[in-house]
Amino acid sequence: MSDSATGAADAAGAFEEHRPVLFGVAYRMLGRVADAEDVVQEAWLRWSAADRAAVREPRAYLVRTTTRLAVDRLRQVRSRREAYVGPWLPEPLATDYAGTVPDTAERVVLAESVSLAVLVVLESLSPLERAVFVLREAFGLPHSEIAGILDRGEAAVRQLAARARRHVDERAPRFEVDPGQRRELTERFLAAATEGDLDGLLALLAPDARLVGDGGGKAKAPLRTVVSADKVGRFLAAVSRTPVPGADIVLREINGGPAVLVTSGGRPYAVFSLDVADGLVRCVYVVSNPDKLARLAV
Repeated sequence: MSDSATGAADAAGAFEEHRPVLFGVAYRMLGRVADAEDVVQEAWLRWSAADRAAVREPRAYLVRTTTRLAVDRLRQVRSRREAYVGPWLPEPLATDYAGTVPDTAERVVLAESVSLAVLVVLESLSPLERAVFVLREAFGLPHSEIAGILDRGEAAVRQLAARARRHVDERAPRFEVDPGQRRELTERFLAAATEGDLDGLLALLAPDARLVGDGGGKAKAPLRTVVSADKVGRFLAAVSRTPVPGADIVLREINGGPAVLVTSGGRPYAVFSLDVADGLVRCVYVVSNPDKLARLAV
């Protein structure tokens, strides 16, 4: 094998080794799989053209490149989201860390940082605040390293981190939820919803529960957030009375936790994800925009 071919193979090998981390950063920054994949592809192009002999730490170089590209992309796409029909929700992401994240504590952190509830809150942060939050909270990078990635002073990064953490805690406070309990609650929710059992739904919903639907103008979904347990319960009960052709309903791990995937004729039709706290459902996120479901393999 020639030296150039060997170098290309080494470059590809190093990139593939770190690809999961790069995609994880980009997805948490952008909330869309397609945008994240585009950023990772651009990072590869820059890596393949770089003077890699001068790169001491490939992972640090690639994370820095990916983060900066994601910040730029986020600034571009935000104007498009302002014209979006109805509420905008992140694209559901099938997640299964089994075998790749052996440490339970790390798995919990990753699951929390990719949950729809947290990603929705991150939409209200500035691009730099979001980058700092993702790098610090999800991937545990020190403030000094984040400062180098974003070309900011360490003191400024600490301020951004504190502001972002405070913002997230105020809007999506962290609760210890046992994974088994969350799955059991999701199964009960699924049973009550499919049967149109209003009383069963009301028993699971917090009094101030909300339902946020994202159809993007391409599928049926409420154009405004549905608020209160009674209204959410009645909405879900009414939905159950509208049959979906060739429907199949399964539980999947999506965005770090159990979610309900509805298919029609073998194709993803809608995803129901629950934000749970204190044994009750605080929010139901419903994504039915077909553009955001195409990558969910059945």
